[in-house]
Amino acid sequence: MRLATFNLLHGRSLTDGLVDPDRLTAAVTALDADVLALQEVDRDQSRSGHLDLTAIAARALDAPHHRFAAAVVGTPGEGFRPLNHDDDGHGEPCYGIGLISRYPVRTWQVTRLKPAPVRSPVYVPGPGRGLVLLHDEPRVVLAAVLDTPHGPLTAAATHLSFVPGWNLRQLRQVVRALRALPAPRVLLGDLNLPAGVVRAVSGWRLLGRRPTYPSGEPRVQLDHILADRHAHHRLPAVTAVSTPLSTISDHRPLLVDLG
Repeated sequence: MRLATFNLLHGRSLTDGLVDPDRLTAAVTALDADVLALQEVDRDQSRSGHLDLTAIAARALDAPHHRFAAAVVGTPGEGFRPLNHDDDGHGEPCYGIGLISRYPVRTWQVTRLKPAPVRSPVYVPGPGRGLVLLHDEPRVVLAAVLDTPHGPLTAAATHLSFVPGWNLRQLRQVVRALRALPAPRVLLGDLNLPAGVVRAVSGWRLLGRRPTYPSGEPRVQLDHILADRHAHHRLPAVTAVSTPLSTISDHRPLLVDLG
């Protein structure tokens, strides 16, 4: 069973700044993941050709089960509003996360996290790159209870705040929310936190330790795959961990093979 998490940067290439569905398909196909968490995902955004990036990624993996969970309606950095409910935003540009599974899904659960109340400096890659002060946006956790060859598994995807301290608070909220779902449990995503802090705050086990950001010469691990220590013995052992260079995004994907 291969688990993977990938911050897509809405499918954009750093070389030409374009979002190409064929390039996205090839990048995701190369991951060959059974369970894939995606962050910085667009749906119906003009900057990504009004595409449904989660659906494209699911087709690339030949995965019949997928869901997109919008964090906001609108475009981060330009203008957006929080969702009023989970089905809000249809027919409008949305931005959030995705979760894709080759295994059957028993149930889905969405948990919403409030944004930080302050602006924070963030490094923006690409042309005109540099530090800018940005308002944080609401975040979302998308969890699924899966029927896998190794038994039931709760897999959750998220993308936590870039605001220091606030992301720690959100990580604690995520751990509490996932306790209500069946064990074993795994959390996949861009947590905007280094590995040591993630382990100390969550109390969960890190399944892979590799730097993932920035993609060209990774120096820090922001992208993680964790397992709840409760019932983690029911998961197969980790047999491989990799962070292959991709043709898209400013992050590298993190892949963990189990069994």
